[in-house]
Amino acid sequence: MNIPANRVIKNTGILYIKMGITMFISLYTTRLILNSLGVTDFGIFNVVGGVIAMLGFMNAAMATATQRFMSYAEGEGKTEKQKSIFNVSVILHFVIALIVGIVLEIVGLFFFHGVLNIPETRLFAARMIYHFMIISTMFTIMTVPYDAVVNAHENMLYYAIVGVIESILKLTVAFVILYTLFDKLILYGLLMASISLVIMIIMRVYCHRKYIECVFAPKKYFDKGLMKEMRDFASWSFIGAATGMIGNYGLGIVLNMFFGTVLNAAQGIAGQLNGQLLVFSSTMMKALNPAIIKTEGGGERQSMLKMSLMGCKFSFFLFSFFAIPFLIETPYILNIWLKNVPEWTVLFCRFAIMKTLIEQLFLALNISIGAQGNIKSVSVIKSILNLIPLPLIYLSFTLGAPPYMMYIISIIFWSFIEGYITIYFTLKNCKLNLTDYLNSVLYKCLIVFILPLILGLIPIFMMHDTFVRLTMVVLISITSFISILYFLGLTKDERTYIVVAFNGISVKLKNRNNKIN
Repeated sequence: MNIPANRVIKNTGILYIKMGITMFISLYTTRLILNSLGVTDFGIFNVVGGVIAMLGFMNAAMATATQRFMSYAEGEGKTEKQKSIFNVSVILHFVIALIVGIVLEIVGLFFFHGVLNIPETRLFAARMIYHFMIISTMFTIMTVPYDAVVNAHENMLYYAIVGVIESILKLTVAFVILYTLFDKLILYGLLMASISLVIMIIMRVYCHRKYIECVFAPKKYFDKGLMKEMRDFASWSFIGAATGMIGNYGLGIVLNMFFGTVLNAAQGIAGQLNGQLLVFSSTMMKALNPAIIKTEGGGERQSMLKMSLMGCKFSFFLFSFFAIPFLIETPYILNIWLKNVPEWTVLFCRFAIMKTLIEQLFLALNISIGAQGNIKSVSVIKSILNLIPLPLIYLSFTLGAPPYMMYIISIIFWSFIEGYITIYFTLKNCKLNLTDYLNSVLYKCLIVFILPLILGLIPIFMMHDTFVRLTMVVLISITSFISILYFLGLTKDERTYIVVAFNGISVKLKNRNNKIN
């Protein structure tokens, strides 16, 4: 294990702490806001906000592009190029923010005349919320270059601090709304937009003071060629993100057309549960992304590929750790959580988890392809694959197929075929050795997943569905998972590093206790 690996582990730990704090604050904030606004106004905020939230895929695409160029240049160590990238990025996102603002204002004219079903008495408040959300979105877009700089420097501590500050500000807003005599919905929208402005200012001030590339001087550093390169990269990322969004939203629409809202509820629950399980592996990948791109920028292709393979393996392990007991005890867990479980929810949850498990095997390889930079061909192919399942699912439902066919078709195209495409282009563009992938990722992941799953199933055949059985399943699956992971899933170097890291943490804790005493 080298210094980049140490840095990734440290940053992952920081992000986990941030995630725990913000998740707790967010849950309590949502409860306060719901009680303050009431069901109707809270629903209005989510409906109006949901219209704008659909544009999140565009912001994500732009953020990915900017992140890639910033991290790559950081790896190259070319300060002047970093300054050019920063200036191009700031101008590009300012223009995008203006365009998005104008387009959303025009779209709003239609949404509030027959599209959105909002009570007449709350129409003015809803319009005000819409305007505030547009402003918030524009500030968020203009903050992207500064997020990219912080990520490129792998300064996850500051990123986490800002995230916690944002959560605390939202909690403060919730308390203000609770006691205000003003229109709660309008004030909530205004204060939420203000938070976006505050976060943008915090990020801008910090980056301009901390990092030498954050110098806004477009006359000196603006580069038309770089603008074209970043625009093209972002465009292909945008196409992939847009078709992915259409594909995912389309599944729900097709399901609704044939089976109604009950199945949509089952799909929503499956997505929510899957998302909660995924948060640990996705947090690790956030810490790993800039390290992979920076390594490629430094011309260390083999190190970059090694980190990508490590990312595939450990994102799979992290997700599997939580997924295995959920897969085994899905019916009992859902009954505890929901009481009244919609039809098909158990099967949908299991399919959703399996789909995500497969995708973890290729996740970091996508970052490798992006780091190399030649994404046109892979983006076109994956964009087509994102849309193909929709007509096939529609046809299968027309022919009388059961609802779970939606997951089977999407797993075939979005998990297996897209996974194959990812491996193909990593082999072609990045010169990945297929044997290395099979030996260090695929085989180890299958062993570490299948054996604990089999062992965890033993109580199912010996006990009734009680909390005691759930406890036994969790204990057996987790202990067997950790043991098999340590002896069969990790390399000798990885095991040595874990022992050294654990001993180091123990020594620090002992020294701290001695000082306190």
